Amino acid sequence: MPPTSRTPDVLSAPLVVEFPFTRSLGPVLSAFLTGLRERVVLGVRAGDGRVLVPPVEYDPVTAEEIRDLVEVGATGTVTTWAWNPAPRRCQPLATPFAWVLVRLDGADTALLHALDAPGPEAVHTGMRVRVRWAADRTGAITDIACFEPYEGGAVAQAAPHSGEFADLVTGVTVPARLDYTYSPGRAQTRYLAALAEHRTVGERCPSCRKVYVPPRGACPTCGVATRDQVEVGPKGTVTTFCIVNIKAKNLDIDVPYVYAHIALDGADLALHARIGGIPYDEVRMGLRVEPVWRDDGRYPDHYRPTGEPDADYDSYKELV
Repeated sequence: MPPTSRTPDVLSAPLVVEFPFTRSLGPVLSAFLTGLRERVVLGVRAGDGRVLVPPVEYDPVTAEEIRDLVEVGATGTVTTWAWNPAPRRCQPLATPFAWVLVRLDGADTALLHALDAPGPEAVHTGMRVRVRWAADRTGAITDIACFEPYEGGAVAQAAPHSGEFADLVTGVTVPARLDYTYSPGRAQTRYLAALAEHRTVGERCPSCRKVYVPPRGACPTCGVATRDQVEVGPKGTVTTFCIVNIKAKNLDIDVPYVYAHIALDGADLALHARIGGIPYDEVRMGLRVEPVWRDDGRYPDHYRPTGEPDADYDSYKELV
């Protein structure tokens, strides 16, 4: 079945990229976050005598390791700010607020956080603010709920601190997330429309004649537009692969399983997909495979062996 010449409307859809980032804490950051839980703000004294808040583990000038912890005040001065009229998901406040850099009393650097203010006219560089502590504190930067206006002067200077607390926080998990709207463009819209019909369509470069799947709209080698559509596959050859042993969150696939690069017949670029229908330790380079579609699927669920003899290495070596 030849590919259609009709160009469907360009697709777009909301997309979320999300993963939990977990890290262990050294003695400096462990003391800093544990201190926030105990309503204590700690900084670190650098080699030149400056007090850095938030603290760092290495001197930004000399790169020497630094652990000289000091306690600073919970009040400070705004050094610069920007108004946020439309708070987004997971930001510190649900109502409009100001992002501020605050130099806490006793510190020489500024801390970024939110300032609860009725409007931008109530915020100015040089204004005095103080920490508003969260009611429930766990040892995270969110233990500072926000800053709020404060009428008093400086109430603290930097004082040495041992960094010793009961039940130190030794690690944090941060849920990194990016929400955006993705549009694949005309070339990949045609590709996705063909997949919905259980066909795989690439585009040929008019200069080097290579067929790219998925198509990018332009040849990455020649830099010219690729408009001629070419139907490829559906069968292909495994060029290389990896065995996945860690189960991904929200992915209903038992481990171990195999993820492979597959050179579809007629294509000059390998795409990646899961291999099924064969024990993971029997997957090999040169294995001939074909797509398996779910009834409601808009793309192959996985690829399985065709039963054909393995492809000769010379037939796919340029795609490894």
